[in-house]
Amino acid sequence: MTIAAMILVNDPGTWAAIYWPLDHAEWNGWTPTDLIFPFFIFIAGVSMTLSFSARLKRGGTRKSLALHVLIRSIAIFAVGLFLNGFPRFHFATIRYTGVLQRIAVCYLLAGLLVVATARRADREDFVANARAVFWTMVALLIGYWALMRFVPVPGYGAGNLTPEGNLAAWIDRRIMLGHLWKPMWDPEGFLSTLPAIGTALSGVLVGEWLRKDSTKERKFAGLIIVGGLLMIFGRLLHGLFPINKNLWTSTYVVFTSGFAMVVLGVCYWLLDLRGWRRWAKPFVIFGSNAITAFTLATFLAKLSVIYHITIAGKRMTWHGYVYSHFFINLASPKNASLLFALFFVILCFLPLWVLYWRRIFIKL
Repeated sequence: MTIAAMILVNDPGTWAAIYWPLDHAEWNGWTPTDLIFPFFIFIAGVSMTLSFSARLKRGGTRKSLALHVLIRSIAIFAVGLFLNGFPRFHFATIRYTGVLQRIAVCYLLAGLLVVATARRADREDFVANARAVFWTMVALLIGYWALMRFVPVPGYGAGNLTPEGNLAAWIDRRIMLGHLWKPMWDPEGFLSTLPAIGTALSGVLVGEWLRKDSTKERKFAGLIIVGGLLMIFGRLLHGLFPINKNLWTSTYVVFTSGFAMVVLGVCYWLLDLRGWRRWAKPFVIFGSNAITAFTLATFLAKLSVIYHITIAGKRMTWHGYVYSHFFINLASPKNASLLFALFFVILCFLPLWVLYWRRIFIKL
């Protein structure tokens, strides 16, 4: 569901006409679109415990798990860097960070922590050390808040949370000026990746909860109750440290992790308690080749706006041609833009459906 939503919000017909839930909050606050990225990292943490257990039962060891985490993280980071540079690869200005790069770093550090501190990691089972995971997550969130609030930034002072004046942006400018998303800051920069690791660790804790020897009803109740409480707690702390996706604030981690738990709880109730599974098939197909889906969508989107065609003497992008000739007259501007986004989701779904039907799963 997260992958499909990510493709949907990234590829409207036009950015000039989109409904507010399909756009990011300008700075502080959140919209449904701001939930998508942390949901991806959260569910990666959930699946981490399941994946590690399966690998151990197939003959893996703690050392092989760590090596797997390292190699996979490097591969995901490399794909993200490739997509940033494609198709011209101007290395003097290429953006180093990005969505896949942040996912790679979060997976690497969270995965190595889980493997290193696991209370049990043998061929019988894998049990993450929930206490070590929890306190590491707490330390990351409190530490990030303290750094952002109390460390002075030259020219701006301490506690400045504006796009250019915050500590994370200043560090990014010092490290990689000229390789940022914006001239003065980057939403996937170095310092703000620390709390994002906390998002992954929250997923690990939920994964361990789902693997416990307990009733399905109790698991469902735990997801809904704890998730709801985290949402309330994160919102209450908004005045102390604003919920902000671009800064990936600690309150953003708490709020979105709680929200992800509630959504996962609803899915768990529908699928595992009620047995209603048919509706989820398209999302299973997206999730079975998740990184492939994101890569394909990014690749197609870049091709559609970089390469041009000439129609009746007018030069336009493929994106512009398809949108203006097939969608713009179908409905109001916002609805036409949404219809194009849905079309793009289906366009990406079709090759993924073929891969799923042929049982081809591309794993990095």
